[in-house]
Amino acid sequence: MTWILLAIMVLATVVADILQSHEMKQAGVQKPNARGLVALLQHIARRSSLILAMVCMAISFFAFMALLQRAPMSFAVPASAATVILETVLARLVLREKVGKRRWAGALLVAVGVVLLAR
Repeated sequence: MTWILLAIMVLATVVADILQSHEMKQAGVQKPNARGLVALLQHIARRSSLILAMVCMAISFFAFMALLQRAPMSFAVPASAATVILETVLARLVLREKVGKRRWAGALLVAVGVVLLAR
């Protein structure tokens, strides 16, 4: 059950982050004032992808809470860093972001750390 909860948390977080990033790039830069906030809230309300992202964040939160009931925090929090690996790959493939060598190296180091924690 621990691994299932971890997988749910990681996948829900990754889906939420990818959807948010894509949609917020579509929204453009908002002004840091009341009108900008209203425009951003209107954009969120019109975009089902952002609503889905919020649902995924809620799923991730509750899966993490359940994970903390079954596994030590010293495992749960570092293992959740697996999101970094998946998000880096998906940022490149789905969002078509430029990912430099240093970021790939960082993601690889995170992957090694997650594997070490899993043993």
